[in-house]
Amino acid sequence: MDIASRADLDVLLRRFYTAAFADPLIGPFFTEIAGTVLDAHLPRITDFWERALFRSAEYRRDAFAPHAALHAARPLTAAHFGRWVQLWHASVDGLHRGPAAERAKEQGERIALALLRRLGGRDASTAGDGPGFIPLAALELRRAA
Repeated sequence: MDIASRADLDVLLRRFYTAAFADPLIGPFFTEIAGTVLDAHLPRITDFWERALFRSAEYRRDAFAPHAALHAARPLTAAHFGRWVQLWHASVDGLHRGPAAERAKEQGERIALALLRRLGGRDASTAGDGPGFIPLAALELRRAA
């Protein structure tokens, strides 16, 4: 079943952020550096994704500013964004199939690449390493094909 409603997004995002908070690579950015409280974060991020996928919610926040603050505290690298993309894909694929689910994954990839470049400069490396890591460069190649 495809992502069809805000309720679907709420379940998806709760699943994703539960995994992200527990992840040893990116979890500390949420829990230690940002001190993110999931129940406070969820309505805002659901607005973001509802707008991104369905154009049906108001989202007027600066999505870049919190990432810039995290990057200033501890640099975000291709490995961090690659892990975010892995967890996002796994969360979407674990719950949904269809055009909106595919758009959600594609949008997540675009966001990760854009944030990495904006934080690290135009020449920011999209390579990464580590077991099971999907380099963001692979996403660029897939999009170019």
